[in-house]
Amino acid sequence: MSEQLGGLMLDRQKIEAVLRRRFAGATDQQIATAANAIMGLDEEWEEISDANQEFGYHYSSECRDICYLAREFDRGAEFRVLRRVSSGR
Repeated sequence: MSEQLGGLMLDRQKIEAVLRRRFAGATDQQIATAANAIMGLDEEWEEISDANQEFGYHYSSECRDICYLAREFDRGAEFRVLRRVSSGR
């Protein structure tokens, strides 16, 4: 079973495999509960596609000296910014 999270395809079996490797002592029920929570993220979180405007991003040459995210971006890292969906939606 695969689901979408902001354009990212989630595969439940892969998620469970990662959880089993990472939490080797976890019970089947704990793995299933964690996988359910991850698969349900799409209902609680939304990707912010225009984050530069929302966060007031402005280029500054000094930013690279103090900002971890800016340095990682310069090295080719990719970031996805998510926010919790308000319950009033």
